[in-house]
Amino acid sequence: MKRVVVAVAAIFLVQPQIAQEVKNLGKERLLKSPRHSEWMDIKSGQRTIKAFVVYPERNEKTPVVIVIHEIFGLTDWVRGVCDQLAENGVIAIAPDLLSGQTFEDVDGARKAISALPKEQVKADLDAASDYALKIPACDGTLAVCGFCWGGGVTFAYANENPKLKAAYSFYGTAPDEASKVANIPCPVYGLYAENDARVNATIPKAEELMKAAGKKYEPVIYKGASHGFMREGEMPNANEANKKARDDAWARWKTLLKQLP
Repeated sequence: MKRVVVAVAAIFLVQPQIAQEVKNLGKERLLKSPRHSEWMDIKSGQRTIKAFVVYPERNEKTPVVIVIHEIFGLTDWVRGVCDQLAENGVIAIAPDLLSGQTFEDVDGARKAISALPKEQVKADLDAASDYALKIPACDGTLAVCGFCWGGGVTFAYANENPKLKAAYSFYGTAPDEASKVANIPCPVYGLYAENDARVNATIPKAEELMKAAGKKYEPVIYKGASHGFMREGEMPNANEANKKARDDAWARWKTLLKQLP
């Protein structure tokens, strides 16, 4: 967690005017949550990665959702998302894909994540998925979600894990080649911001590829929202478009979670 603290501290130094507003984003929810959460060590080949797990308060077995963090790493906000997922009846597990690394500031975090080998990311997600399916409270149903960088990884990983029952990609870039969607075993649900031309430019090609492959892809673009609206919409100074996009996206997501097998 040291690198997360350092990264957050760097944000405060670079943007002191909003430091107080973002400082505790997600932290208060975690402190007040009645749900059980824990840090776990998971073997991934020769490595050991950290993962944050939150359990719902239910008396029956439930699906598990793998949560892939943003380019800023496994922050309190991402852990808060895990708690919100558990609040809605599923087990959430967020692997720290920067496990074992340190960096001095937020730019260092970005660079560290951008430099992660794709093979290592897949191996770590496979390890987290295998661990998740062995959780005694899991009903054998596995899904994946991700935000920003993690949203792009989510779409890519959907093509690499045949055990997935659903993928939820939040404002992440979409595939651009037939081979990158050919093996997707599940529906992919996209949640995008209107003011995000870089990411949205990848949607039409993905729609074309998914349709040609006979796969289900349902992208929704939220009017007036900006990239990162799921996090931005929680901030005290969030604009109305981002707040509405976050609320509408959560409403859609809750419905989709209830449809998991």
